Amino acid sequence: MTAVLPDLTAAVRAALATVVDPELDEPITDLGFVRSLTLDGARVEVHLRLPTSFCAPNFAYLMASDAHDAAAAVPGVERVVVQLDDHHDSDLINRGLAAGAGYRGTFGHEAEDSLDELRAVFSRKAHTAAMERAVTAVLRTDPAVDVAALTVGDLPAGERTTDALLRRRAALGLPVDDGAPVLLHPDGTRPSPAEAPVVLRRARSVRISVDGNAHFCRGLLRTRYPGSGADQAPRPEDRPLIPLTVPEGTRP
Repeated sequence: MTAVLPDLTAAVRAALATVVDPELDEPITDLGFVRSLTLDGARVEVHLRLPTSFCAPNFAYLMASDAHDAAAAVPGVERVVVQLDDHHDSDLINRGLAAGAGYRGTFGHEAEDSLDELRAVFSRKAHTAAMERAVTAVLRTDPAVDVAALTVGDLPAGERTTDALLRRRAALGLPVDDGAPVLLHPDGTRPSPAEAPVVLRRARSVRISVDGNAHFCRGLLRTRYPGSGADQAPRPEDRPLIPLTVPEGTRP
């Protein structure tokens, strides 16, 4: 067996940290989904595990495929094998990855949407959740702030919530300049002052759903694989939500 430089192992793990669960919007490394990473010279083998055997096949394939591509892009890596363990479609997905068959080639007529369409759906959902977190972070400092007038330049620079929102916006091609409004409708337009509370409330429901699913899946993984909690990165404790005041005359 050829010796492996520690920095190559670290580089592959860092690359895997760029792969996110599309529904939970967290890196697979933070979630504990990377079961093992081994290197033999320039050959990389990654085993993935999921909270249940019946996680959506398209999500499972997307993460496995992204893990393969991320590891393969690391300089010095010559061959990558990604194996999805203990899933009801493991054999199908693993064969498709090994053959380079792609999503449609792997699932055939069962592949209802392309991976690009799937990514787009969850990128928009992730942006909505990030938008709510950024606005709520400002409200914690100034509960009287006019959220309809809030711009990117008003967000605290260098804060985790601000950086996350800017990354999501850049991925979707949304404006990131200082004068751009923070609160947006799903179609990217700016809500009116009367619409803003309802838009924020809907964004909050999306964020709560994302965070709740993430907590639930982390717990399922720990139950399914005892000891896997050691591979999960701690998440910041959720703070109490700020009551949202809806101006009179704007209640739905």
